Amino acid sequence: MSALRQVFTSASRAFLVSSARNSPVAPSVTRCLATGAYENIIVDHVGEKKNVGLIKLNRPKALNALKDDLMNELALALDVFEADKNVGAIVVTGSEKAFAAGADIKEMSGLTFQETLGANFLESWSRLSKSKKPTIAAVNGFALGGGCEVAMMCDIIYAGEKASFGQPEILLGLIPGAGGTQRLPRAVGKSLAMEMVLSGDRITAQQALQAGLVSKIYPVEELLEKAIALGEKISKNSKLINSLCKEAVNTSYELTLNEGMHFEKRLFHACFGTEDAREGMGAFVGKRAADFKDN
Repeated sequence: MSALRQVFTSASRAFLVSSARNSPVAPSVTRCLATGAYENIIVDHVGEKKNVGLIKLNRPKALNALKDDLMNELALALDVFEADKNVGAIVVTGSEKAFAAGADIKEMSGLTFQETLGANFLESWSRLSKSKKPTIAAVNGFALGGGCEVAMMCDIIYAGEKASFGQPEILLGLIPGAGGTQRLPRAVGKSLAMEMVLSGDRITAQQALQAGLVSKIYPVEELLEKAIALGEKISKNSKLINSLCKEAVNTSYELTLNEGMHFEKRLFHACFGTEDAREGMGAFVGKRAADFKDN
């Protein structure tokens, strides 16, 4: 990933132009379509088979502070990767100093209640949580406010040993607005979540691991490599079955245990209608490697 801007392939640009024709397009998205380059993120295909999508937040002078333009570009990159049949997983990362140090306060400080309500401010930021493909956050440095919320939108969080997580909005006279009061308690429990959102205090990577917010901790210089390796491992599976598995786990947060068990069973039964399930079981019985076709 040597260039600061990753140029779209002609196929990706064609897809984006097609998808944008009948819907309003943000200015940053328009610039991407016009120039073929992102301004606030770096995008690449990584891994030995180039089957892992990589999105790197790229506002180093602002510690990757999140703003609408950046989040619109992130959504655009996700659209491209979801349309790319070769990509099986997506890694989202920042710099070694900051994953994202929060929302861009300068951008939002002048907004009024009427403006935020009328525009449903931050609603578009949830695009990452709706990705159909597995997403991995590789978090080094600060993941604060919106940065912590973006990490929690991903399916899996890997952390560098010097990472820190927090929801300090209370110190600005605000509350979290992109999932901090909802996803954080589900990850770490009510008591720790309340302490974090009411005090603005941060937790370390080690505390985040202990609380269940992250699944692995690695040395700073190894983090991205490990996250990409996980993406490659996931990409070897059937993309169709990956999506069903992801849907089942995410839906568990919305249902009772009995409802969740019923939903899981139906998705499990659906697997038997796929060619990939027959291939996987046949490969196991035949003691060979499975060759999934994603159907």
